[in-house]
Amino acid sequence: MKLQRSSGVLLHLTSLPGRFGVGDLGAESRHFADALADAQQRVWCVLPFGPPGPFNSPYQSCSAFAGSPLLISPDELVAQGYLSSKDLRGVPRFPASRVAYPAVTRYKQGLLRRAFLAFSESKEYQDFVARNSWWLEPYVNFMALLHANRNKPWNTFDPRRKPSAQVARYHSFLQFEFFRQWGQFRKYCRERNISILGDLPFYVEYNSADVWSNPALFDLDENHHMHSVGGVPPDYFSADGQRWGSPTYRWDRIAQNNFRWWIDRFRFAFEHLDLLRVDHFRGFEAFWSVPAHDETARNGHWVAGPGAALFEAVKQQLGDAPIVAENLGAISPEVEALRNQFGFPGLAVMQFGFSEDGTHLPTNYSQNTVAFTGTHDNNTTNGWWNELRKNAERGDAAGDRETLARVKSFLRADAEEIHWPCITSVMESRADLAVVPLQDVLGLGGEARMNFPGRQKGNWSWRFESQELSPALLKRLRDVTEATGRAAAAAGQS
Repeated sequence: MKLQRSSGVLLHLTSLPGRFGVGDLGAESRHFADALADAQQRVWCVLPFGPPGPFNSPYQSCSAFAGSPLLISPDELVAQGYLSSKDLRGVPRFPASRVAYPAVTRYKQGLLRRAFLAFSESKEYQDFVARNSWWLEPYVNFMALLHANRNKPWNTFDPRRKPSAQVARYHSFLQFEFFRQWGQFRKYCRERNISILGDLPFYVEYNSADVWSNPALFDLDENHHMHSVGGVPPDYFSADGQRWGSPTYRWDRIAQNNFRWWIDRFRFAFEHLDLLRVDHFRGFEAFWSVPAHDETARNGHWVAGPGAALFEAVKQQLGDAPIVAENLGAISPEVEALRNQFGFPGLAVMQFGFSEDGTHLPTNYSQNTVAFTGTHDNNTTNGWWNELRKNAERGDAAGDRETLARVKSFLRADAEEIHWPCITSVMESRADLAVVPLQDVLGLGGEARMNFPGRQKGNWSWRFESQELSPALLKRLRDVTEATGRAAAAAGQS
Protein backbone atom coordinates (compact mmCIF):
# COMPACT_ATOMS: atom_id res chain seq x y z
CA MET A 1 0.00 0.00 0.00
CA LYS A 2 1.35 3.40 -1.01
CA LEU A 3 0.12 6.40 0.94
CA GLN A 4 -0.22 9.78 -0.72
CA ARG A 5 1.30 12.82 0.91
CA SER A 6 -1.53 14.11 3.09
CA SER A 7 -2.53 14.90 6.65
CA GLY A 8 -5.33 14.19 9.07
CA VAL A 9 -6.67 14.57 12.58
CA LEU A 10 -7.00 12.02 15.38
CA LEU A 11 -10.33 12.16 17.20
CA HIS A 12 -12.23 9.34 18.86
CA LEU A 13 -15.93 9.44 17.98
CA THR A 14 -16.93 9.60 21.65
CA SER A 15 -15.06 12.94 21.86
CA LEU A 16 -17.43 14.70 19.47
CA PRO A 17 -19.69 17.37 21.00
CA GLY A 18 -23.44 17.02 21.37
CA ARG A 19 -26.26 17.12 23.89
CA PHE A 20 -26.46 13.40 24.62
CA GLY A 21 -23.32 13.22 26.77
CA VAL A 22 -21.13 11.29 24.32
CA GLY A 23 -20.13 11.75 20.70
CA ASP A 24 -22.10 9.73 18.17
CA LEU A 25 -22.68 9.14 14.44
CA GLY A 26 -25.18 11.95 14.08
CA ALA A 27 -24.94 15.53 12.87
CA GLU A 28 -21.80 16.42 14.84
CA SER A 29 -19.82 13.71 13.04
CA ARG A 30 -20.85 15.28 9.73
CA HIS A 31 -19.96 18.76 10.98
CA PHE A 32 -16.51 17.54 11.94
CA ALA A 33 -16.04 15.91 8.54
CA ASP A 34 -16.94 19.27 6.99
CA ALA A 35 -14.37 20.98 9.21
CA LEU A 36 -11.69 18.50 8.13
CA ALA A 37 -12.50 19.10 4.49
CA ASP A 38 -12.37 22.89 5.01
CA ALA A 39 -8.92 22.50 6.55
CA GLN A 40 -7.73 20.34 3.60
CA GLN A 41 -7.37 17.26 5.81
CA ARG A 42 -7.73 13.93 4.04
CA VAL A 43 -7.78 11.45 6.94
CA TRP A 44 -9.92 11.11 10.05
CA CYS A 45 -8.09 8.82 12.47
CA VAL A 46 -10.49 7.08 14.88
CA LEU A 47 -10.08 4.58 17.71
CA PRO A 48 -11.83 1.16 17.74
CA PHE A 49 -15.60 1.50 17.38
CA GLY A 50 -16.60 -1.60 19.37
CA PRO A 51 -18.52 -1.63 22.65
CA PRO A 52 -16.12 -0.26 25.29
CA GLY A 53 -14.91 -2.75 27.86
CA PRO A 54 -13.77 -2.48 31.46
CA PHE A 55 -13.00 1.11 32.46
CA ASN A 56 -14.48 2.28 29.13
CA SER A 57 -11.51 1.20 27.02
CA PRO A 58 -12.25 0.79 23.29
CA TYR A 59 -9.33 -1.66 23.18
CA GLN A 60 -11.01 -4.23 25.47
CA SER A 61 -14.35 -4.99 23.90
CA CYS A 62 -16.89 -7.78 24.27
CA SER A 63 -16.66 -8.30 20.50
CA ALA A 64 -14.04 -7.99 17.78
CA PHE A 65 -16.80 -7.15 15.30
CA ALA A 66 -19.74 -5.39 16.97
CA GLY A 67 -20.26 -1.63 17.03
CA SER A 68 -20.79 0.37 20.21
CA PRO A 69 -24.44 1.21 20.95
CA LEU A 70 -23.18 4.39 22.67
CA LEU A 71 -22.25 5.71 19.21
CA ILE A 72 -25.79 5.33 17.85
CA SER A 73 -27.31 8.77 17.29
CA PRO A 74 -30.69 9.38 18.99
CA ASP A 75 -31.48 12.02 16.36
CA GLU A 76 -31.03 9.39 13.65
CA LEU A 77 -33.40 7.09 15.56
CA VAL A 78 -36.00 9.84 15.31
CA ALA A 79 -35.28 10.21 11.58
CA GLN A 80 -35.88 6.47 11.16
CA GLY A 81 -39.19 6.64 12.99
CA TYR A 82 -38.11 4.55 15.98
CA LEU A 83 -38.43 7.53 18.33
CA SER A 84 -40.44 10.72 18.27
CA SER A 85 -39.06 14.18 18.94
CA LYS A 86 -40.93 14.09 22.25
CA ASP A 87 -38.71 11.19 23.34
CA LEU A 88 -35.71 13.52 23.19
CA ARG A 89 -37.15 16.21 25.39
CA GLY A 90 -35.69 16.67 28.84
CA VAL A 91 -32.21 15.34 28.03
CA PRO A 92 -30.15 15.39 31.27
CA ARG A 93 -27.50 18.10 31.62
CA PHE A 94 -24.44 15.99 30.87
CA PRO A 95 -20.92 17.43 31.20
CA ALA A 96 -19.83 19.08 27.96
CA SER A 97 -16.12 18.31 28.24
CA ARG A 98 -16.23 14.75 29.65
CA VAL A 99 -18.17 11.55 29.07
CA ALA A 100 -19.93 10.59 32.30
CA TYR A 101 -20.12 6.95 31.24
CA PRO A 102 -22.48 5.47 33.86
CA ALA A 103 -25.09 8.23 33.49
CA VAL A 104 -24.78 8.40 29.69
CA THR A 105 -25.03 4.62 29.36
CA ARG A 106 -28.20 4.48 31.48
CA TYR A 107 -29.81 7.28 29.48
CA LYS A 108 -28.95 5.94 26.06
CA GLN A 109 -29.96 2.40 26.98
CA GLY A 110 -33.39 3.75 27.86
CA LEU A 111 -33.69 5.44 24.46
CA LEU A 112 -32.44 2.35 22.63
CA ARG A 113 -34.93 0.07 24.37
CA ARG A 114 -37.71 2.48 23.50
CA ALA A 115 -36.56 2.55 19.88
CA PHE A 116 -36.53 -1.25 19.80
CA LEU A 117 -40.21 -1.34 20.72
CA ALA A 118 -41.00 0.50 17.46
CA PHE A 119 -38.70 -1.66 15.36
CA SER A 120 -40.03 -4.11 12.78
CA GLU A 121 -37.93 -6.37 10.59
CA SER A 122 -37.44 -4.86 7.16
CA LYS A 123 -35.81 -6.39 4.08
CA GLU A 124 -32.74 -4.26 4.83
CA TYR A 125 -32.54 -5.72 8.33
CA GLN A 126 -32.97 -9.28 7.08
CA ASP A 127 -30.21 -8.77 4.52
CA PHE A 128 -27.93 -7.38 7.23
CA VAL A 129 -28.53 -10.39 9.47
CA ALA A 130 -27.95 -12.87 6.64
CA ARG A 131 -24.76 -11.10 5.51
CA ASN A 132 -23.31 -10.88 9.02
CA SER A 133 -24.64 -14.06 10.62
CA TRP A 134 -21.13 -15.55 10.93
CA TRP A 135 -20.27 -13.06 13.71
CA LEU A 136 -23.67 -11.62 14.62
CA GLU A 137 -25.29 -14.86 15.75
CA PRO A 138 -22.54 -15.76 18.26
CA TYR A 139 -22.46 -12.16 19.47
CA VAL A 140 -26.20 -11.77 20.15
CA ASN A 141 -26.39 -15.20 21.77
CA PHE A 142 -23.45 -14.30 24.00
CA MET A 143 -25.06 -10.99 24.97
CA ALA A 144 -28.33 -12.77 25.76
CA LEU A 145 -26.50 -15.32 27.93
CA LEU A 146 -24.56 -12.53 29.60
CA HIS A 147 -27.86 -10.83 30.44
CA ALA A 148 -29.36 -14.09 31.74
CA ASN A 149 -26.29 -14.66 33.95
CA ARG A 150 -26.16 -11.08 35.27
CA ASN A 151 -22.91 -10.18 33.51
CA LYS A 152 -20.84 -12.90 35.15
CA PRO A 153 -17.79 -14.30 33.30
CA TRP A 154 -18.84 -16.75 30.60
CA ASN A 155 -16.97 -19.70 32.15
CA THR A 156 -19.38 -19.44 35.12
CA PHE A 157 -22.59 -19.32 33.06
CA ASP A 158 -25.36 -21.42 34.61
CA PRO A 159 -26.49 -23.96 31.96
CA ARG A 160 -30.00 -23.72 33.39
CA ARG A 161 -30.24 -20.06 32.40
CA LYS A 162 -31.30 -19.93 28.76
CA PRO A 163 -30.77 -16.95 26.47
CA SER A 164 -33.81 -14.85 25.75
CA ALA A 165 -34.73 -14.67 22.07
CA GLN A 166 -36.06 -11.14 22.63
CA VAL A 167 -32.79 -9.98 24.20
CA ALA A 168 -30.84 -11.51 21.31
CA ARG A 169 -33.13 -9.75 18.83
CA TYR A 170 -32.62 -6.46 20.69
CA HIS A 171 -28.83 -6.73 20.30
CA SER A 172 -29.25 -7.68 16.66
CA PHE A 173 -31.32 -4.50 16.18
CA LEU A 174 -28.60 -2.41 17.84
CA GLN A 175 -25.97 -3.79 15.47
CA PHE A 176 -28.19 -3.25 12.45
CA GLU A 177 -28.75 0.37 13.41
CA PHE A 178 -25.10 0.97 14.31
CA PHE A 179 -23.81 -0.25 10.96
CA ARG A 180 -26.60 1.55 9.09
CA GLN A 181 -25.46 4.80 10.71
CA TRP A 182 -21.80 3.89 10.22
CA GLY A 183 -22.41 3.36 6.51
CA GLN A 184 -24.00 6.80 6.23
CA PHE A 185 -21.12 8.35 8.16
CA ARG A 186 -18.49 6.73 5.97
CA LYS A 187 -20.33 7.70 2.78
CA TYR A 188 -20.48 11.32 3.95
CA CYS A 189 -16.74 11.31 4.61
CA ARG A 190 -15.96 9.74 1.24
CA GLU A 191 -17.99 12.40 -0.54
CA ARG A 192 -15.64 14.94 1.05
CA ASN A 193 -12.54 12.97 0.08
CA ILE A 194 -11.84 11.98 3.68
CA SER A 195 -10.55 8.49 4.44
CA ILE A 196 -11.25 6.77 7.76
CA LEU A 197 -8.12 5.40 9.43
CA GLY A 198 -9.41 2.90 11.97
CA ASP A 199 -7.76 0.83 14.64
CA LEU A 200 -7.63 -2.95 15.10
CA PRO A 201 -6.83 -4.03 18.68
CA PHE A 202 -4.42 -6.94 18.90
CA TYR A 203 -6.21 -8.70 21.77
CA VAL A 204 -9.86 -9.22 22.67
CA GLU A 205 -11.43 -9.16 26.12
CA TYR A 206 -11.76 -12.52 27.94
CA ASN A 207 -15.46 -11.98 28.67
CA SER A 208 -16.28 -11.60 24.99
CA ALA A 209 -18.30 -13.34 22.32
CA ASP A 210 -15.06 -14.22 20.54
CA VAL A 211 -13.42 -16.13 23.40
CA TRP A 212 -16.75 -17.70 24.44
CA SER A 213 -17.44 -19.00 20.92
CA ASN A 214 -13.81 -19.90 20.04
CA PRO A 215 -12.12 -20.95 23.32
CA ALA A 216 -9.65 -23.26 21.57
CA LEU A 217 -8.02 -20.26 19.87
CA PHE A 218 -6.92 -18.77 23.20
CA ASP A 219 -4.49 -19.84 25.93
CA LEU A 220 -6.98 -21.22 28.44
CA ASP A 221 -6.75 -24.16 30.84
CA GLU A 222 -9.13 -27.11 30.99
CA ASN A 223 -11.60 -25.05 33.08
CA HIS A 224 -11.48 -22.18 30.58
CA HIS A 225 -9.52 -19.98 32.95
CA MET A 226 -6.82 -17.83 31.38
CA HIS A 227 -3.39 -19.41 31.51
CA SER A 228 -1.56 -16.32 30.25
CA VAL A 229 -2.46 -12.73 29.44
CA GLY A 230 -1.00 -10.16 27.10
CA GLY A 231 0.99 -7.05 27.92
CA VAL A 232 4.35 -5.40 27.41
CA PRO A 233 7.53 -5.37 29.47
CA PRO A 234 8.62 -2.33 31.51
CA ASP A 235 8.77 0.65 29.15
CA TYR A 236 8.43 4.41 28.70
CA PHE A 237 4.94 4.37 30.23
CA SER A 238 5.35 1.98 33.18
CA ALA A 239 8.20 0.62 35.29
CA ASP A 240 6.15 -2.55 35.90
CA GLY A 241 5.26 -2.98 32.27
CA GLN A 242 1.63 -3.21 31.26
CA ARG A 243 -0.55 -6.18 32.14
CA TRP A 244 -3.51 -5.91 29.79
CA GLY A 245 -5.45 -8.85 31.20
CA SER A 246 -6.65 -10.25 27.86
CA PRO A 247 -5.95 -13.90 26.97
CA THR A 248 -3.10 -14.60 24.58
CA TYR A 249 -3.59 -16.61 21.41
CA ARG A 250 -2.88 -20.23 20.58
CA TRP A 251 -1.31 -19.39 17.24
CA ASP A 252 -0.58 -23.05 16.54
CA ARG A 253 -4.31 -23.80 16.52
CA ILE A 254 -5.21 -20.63 14.62
CA ALA A 255 -2.71 -21.57 11.91
CA GLN A 256 -4.27 -25.02 11.50
CA ASN A 257 -7.36 -23.34 10.03
CA ASN A 258 -5.29 -21.06 7.79
CA PHE A 259 -5.83 -18.15 10.20
CA ARG A 260 -9.53 -18.02 9.38
CA TRP A 261 -10.57 -16.04 12.48
CA TRP A 262 -7.92 -13.39 11.82
CA ILE A 263 -8.68 -13.30 8.10
CA ASP A 264 -12.31 -12.64 9.02
CA ARG A 265 -11.22 -9.80 11.31
CA PHE A 266 -9.17 -8.16 8.58
CA ARG A 267 -11.85 -8.62 5.93
CA PHE A 268 -14.51 -7.13 8.19
CA ALA A 269 -12.27 -4.16 9.04
CA PHE A 270 -11.51 -3.46 5.38
CA GLU A 271 -15.25 -3.46 4.63
CA HIS A 272 -15.84 -0.64 7.12
CA LEU A 273 -12.60 1.36 7.04
CA ASP A 274 -10.34 2.84 4.39
CA LEU A 275 -7.06 2.39 6.25
CA LEU A 276 -6.33 0.11 9.19
CA ARG A 277 -3.87 0.83 11.98
CA VAL A 278 -2.98 -2.59 13.41
CA ASP A 279 -2.34 -2.13 17.10
CA HIS A 280 0.65 -3.82 18.74
CA PHE A 281 2.05 -5.04 15.44
CA ARG A 282 5.12 -6.38 17.20
CA GLY A 283 2.90 -9.07 18.76
CA PHE A 284 2.70 -10.83 15.40
CA GLU A 285 6.46 -11.42 15.52
CA ALA A 286 6.62 -12.13 19.27
CA PHE A 287 4.27 -11.20 22.14
CA TRP A 288 4.87 -10.64 25.84
CA SER A 289 3.14 -13.49 27.68
CA VAL A 290 2.39 -12.83 31.37
CA PRO A 291 1.27 -15.54 33.82
CA ALA A 292 -2.43 -14.82 34.39
CA HIS A 293 -2.07 -14.91 38.19
CA ASP A 294 0.67 -12.22 38.22
CA GLU A 295 -0.36 -8.70 39.18
CA THR A 296 2.25 -6.97 37.00
CA ALA A 297 3.89 -7.71 33.65
CA ARG A 298 7.43 -7.92 35.04
CA ASN A 299 7.63 -11.73 34.94
CA GLY A 300 6.44 -12.13 31.38
CA HIS A 301 8.46 -13.61 28.54
CA TRP A 302 8.52 -13.36 24.77
CA VAL A 303 6.66 -16.02 22.78
CA ALA A 304 6.88 -16.35 19.01
CA GLY A 305 3.88 -15.09 17.03
CA PRO A 306 2.70 -16.23 13.59
CA GLY A 307 5.14 -14.00 11.71
CA ALA A 308 4.93 -13.77 7.94
CA ALA A 309 2.61 -16.77 7.61
CA LEU A 310 -0.42 -14.75 8.75
CA PHE A 311 0.19 -11.86 6.38
CA GLU A 312 0.90 -14.21 3.48
CA ALA A 313 -2.56 -15.67 4.11
CA VAL A 314 -4.06 -12.17 4.31
CA LYS A 315 -2.45 -11.21 1.01
CA GLN A 316 -3.52 -14.43 -0.68
CA GLN A 317 -7.16 -14.07 0.36
CA LEU A 318 -7.65 -10.29 0.56
CA GLY A 319 -5.01 -8.85 -1.75
CA ASP A 320 -2.83 -5.84 -0.89
CA ALA A 321 -4.18 -4.75 2.47
CA PRO A 322 -4.38 -1.09 3.55
CA ILE A 323 -2.52 -1.82 6.79
CA VAL A 324 -0.53 0.62 8.90
CA ALA A 325 1.68 -1.17 11.43
CA GLU A 326 1.77 0.28 14.95
CA ASN A 327 5.45 -0.44 15.54
CA LEU A 328 5.93 1.40 18.84
CA GLY A 329 7.50 0.05 22.01
CA ALA A 330 10.12 -2.70 22.25
CA ILE A 331 10.71 -3.12 18.52
CA SER A 332 13.35 -5.59 17.35
CA PRO A 333 15.02 -5.88 13.94
CA GLU A 334 12.82 -8.94 13.34
CA VAL A 335 9.65 -6.86 13.81
CA GLU A 336 10.86 -4.25 11.33
CA ALA A 337 11.87 -6.97 8.88
CA LEU A 338 8.32 -8.37 9.05
CA ARG A 339 6.82 -4.93 8.46
CA ASN A 340 9.17 -4.16 5.57
CA GLN A 341 8.58 -7.57 3.99
CA PHE A 342 4.98 -6.56 3.33
CA GLY A 343 5.61 -2.85 2.80
CA PHE A 344 3.38 -1.73 5.68
CA PRO A 345 3.87 1.91 6.73
CA GLY A 346 5.10 2.28 10.30
CA LEU A 347 4.38 4.89 12.95
CA ALA A 348 6.47 7.72 14.33
CA VAL A 349 5.61 9.85 17.36
CA MET A 350 7.38 13.16 17.70
CA GLN A 351 7.29 13.18 21.51
CA PHE A 352 9.47 10.07 21.52
CA GLY A 353 12.09 11.69 19.29
CA PHE A 354 13.82 13.63 22.05
CA SER A 355 14.44 10.84 24.54
CA GLU A 356 15.31 7.81 22.40
CA ASP A 357 17.66 7.20 19.48
CA GLY A 358 16.27 9.91 17.25
CA THR A 359 14.14 7.59 15.11
CA HIS A 360 11.07 9.59 16.02
CA LEU A 361 12.53 13.01 15.14
CA PRO A 362 10.75 14.49 12.12
CA THR A 363 14.05 15.02 10.29
CA ASN A 364 14.61 11.25 10.35
CA TYR A 365 11.21 10.04 9.09
CA SER A 366 11.07 7.91 5.98
CA GLN A 367 8.30 8.42 3.46
CA ASN A 368 6.51 5.16 4.24
CA THR A 369 5.48 6.49 7.66
CA VAL A 370 2.41 7.77 9.47
CA ALA A 371 3.73 10.49 11.78
CA PHE A 372 1.93 11.78 14.87
CA THR A 373 2.72 14.65 17.20
CA GLY A 374 1.32 12.30 19.86
CA THR A 375 -1.16 9.43 20.04
CA HIS A 376 -4.13 8.66 22.29
CA ASP A 377 -1.63 7.15 24.77
CA ASN A 378 0.51 10.30 24.97
CA ASN A 379 -0.03 13.50 26.84
CA THR A 380 -1.13 16.38 24.66
CA THR A 381 1.80 18.25 23.14
CA ASN A 382 1.32 21.25 25.44
CA GLY A 383 0.78 18.95 28.43
CA TRP A 384 4.01 17.09 27.62
CA TRP A 385 5.88 20.39 27.15
CA ASN A 386 4.58 21.85 30.41
CA GLU A 387 5.64 18.74 32.33
CA LEU A 388 9.13 18.95 30.87
CA ARG A 389 9.40 22.61 31.82
CA LYS A 390 8.05 22.06 35.32
CA ASN A 391 10.34 19.11 36.05
CA ALA A 392 13.36 20.91 34.63
CA GLU A 393 12.67 24.04 36.68
CA ARG A 394 12.31 22.00 39.88
CA GLY A 395 15.48 20.10 39.07
CA ASP A 396 13.70 16.80 39.75
CA ALA A 397 14.83 14.95 36.65
CA ALA A 398 18.11 15.43 34.79
CA GLY A 399 16.64 13.55 31.84
CA ASP A 400 13.83 16.08 31.54
CA ARG A 401 16.30 18.98 31.58
CA GLU A 402 18.24 17.35 28.75
CA THR A 403 15.07 16.59 26.80
CA LEU A 404 13.84 20.16 27.26
CA ALA A 405 17.11 21.50 25.88
CA ARG A 406 16.88 19.19 22.87
CA VAL A 407 13.30 20.27 22.16
CA LYS A 408 14.23 23.95 22.32
CA SER A 409 17.21 23.40 20.04
CA PHE A 410 15.32 21.30 17.50
CA LEU A 411 12.27 23.58 17.27
CA ARG A 412 14.21 26.81 17.79
CA ALA A 413 11.41 27.78 20.14
CA ASP A 414 10.89 28.43 23.83
CA ALA A 415 7.26 29.47 24.11
CA GLU A 416 4.55 28.90 26.66
CA GLU A 417 2.76 26.79 24.03
CA ILE A 418 4.70 24.55 21.72
CA HIS A 419 1.93 22.82 19.79
CA TRP A 420 2.13 24.74 16.52
CA PRO A 421 5.91 24.40 16.13
CA CYS A 422 5.47 20.64 16.70
CA ILE A 423 2.55 20.40 14.27
CA THR A 424 4.53 22.30 11.64
CA SER A 425 7.60 20.11 12.13
CA VAL A 426 5.61 16.88 11.65
CA MET A 427 3.82 18.37 8.64
CA GLU A 428 7.13 19.40 7.06
CA SER A 429 8.61 15.91 7.44
CA ARG A 430 9.00 13.35 4.65
CA ALA A 431 6.32 11.10 6.21
CA ASP A 432 3.57 10.37 3.70
CA LEU A 433 0.83 10.91 6.27
CA ALA A 434 0.95 13.38 9.18
CA VAL A 435 -1.70 13.04 11.90
CA VAL A 436 -2.39 15.54 14.67
CA PRO A 437 -4.68 14.84 17.65
CA LEU A 438 -7.45 17.43 17.82
CA GLN A 439 -6.25 18.33 21.32
CA ASP A 440 -3.03 19.62 19.73
CA VAL A 441 -4.87 21.62 17.08
CA LEU A 442 -6.86 23.21 19.91
CA GLY A 443 -3.70 23.82 21.94
CA LEU A 444 -5.00 22.03 25.04
CA GLY A 445 -2.97 20.94 28.06
CA GLY A 446 -2.73 17.73 30.02
CA GLU A 447 -6.33 18.02 31.22
CA ALA A 448 -7.38 16.89 27.71
CA ARG A 449 -5.27 13.74 27.66
CA MET A 450 -7.23 10.73 26.39
CA ASN A 451 -5.46 7.81 28.07
CA PHE A 452 -2.85 7.07 30.71
CA PRO A 453 -1.54 3.56 29.87
CA GLY A 454 -1.56 1.31 32.89
CA ARG A 455 -4.07 3.47 34.76
CA GLN A 456 -7.54 2.01 35.00
CA LYS A 457 -9.75 4.97 35.87
CA GLY A 458 -10.22 8.40 34.35
CA ASN A 459 -9.42 7.52 30.74
CA TRP A 460 -11.28 7.78 27.41
CA SER A 461 -13.62 10.55 28.56
CA TRP A 462 -12.32 13.79 26.97
CA ARG A 463 -14.69 15.70 24.67
CA PHE A 464 -14.40 19.01 22.88
CA GLU A 465 -17.05 21.70 22.53
CA SER A 466 -18.02 22.84 19.07
CA GLN A 467 -17.11 26.50 19.62
CA GLU A 468 -13.52 25.52 20.41
CA LEU A 469 -12.87 24.59 16.77
CA SER A 470 -12.98 28.14 15.44
CA PRO A 471 -12.69 29.26 11.81
CA ALA A 472 -9.35 30.86 12.70
CA LEU A 473 -7.95 27.52 13.92
CA LEU A 474 -9.21 25.71 10.83
CA LYS A 475 -7.58 28.34 8.63
CA ARG A 476 -4.29 27.97 10.46
CA LEU A 477 -4.39 24.20 10.03
CA ARG A 478 -5.26 24.62 6.34
CA ASP A 479 -2.41 27.12 5.86
CA VAL A 480 0.14 24.70 7.36
CA THR A 481 -1.29 21.85 5.30
CA GLU A 482 -1.01 23.79 2.06
CA ALA A 483 2.44 25.17 2.88
CA THR A 484 3.81 21.66 3.50
CA GLY A 485 2.42 20.14 0.32
CA ARG A 486 -0.25 18.03 2.02
CA ALA A 487 -3.37 19.68 0.63
CA ALA A 488 -5.51 17.87 -1.94
CA ALA A 489 -4.08 19.51 -5.07
CA ALA A 490 -0.49 19.17 -3.87
CA ALA A 491 -1.06 15.52 -3.00
CA GLY A 492 -2.38 14.79 -6.48
CA GLN A 493 -5.88 14.07 -5.24
CA SER A 494 -9.17 15.22 -6.72
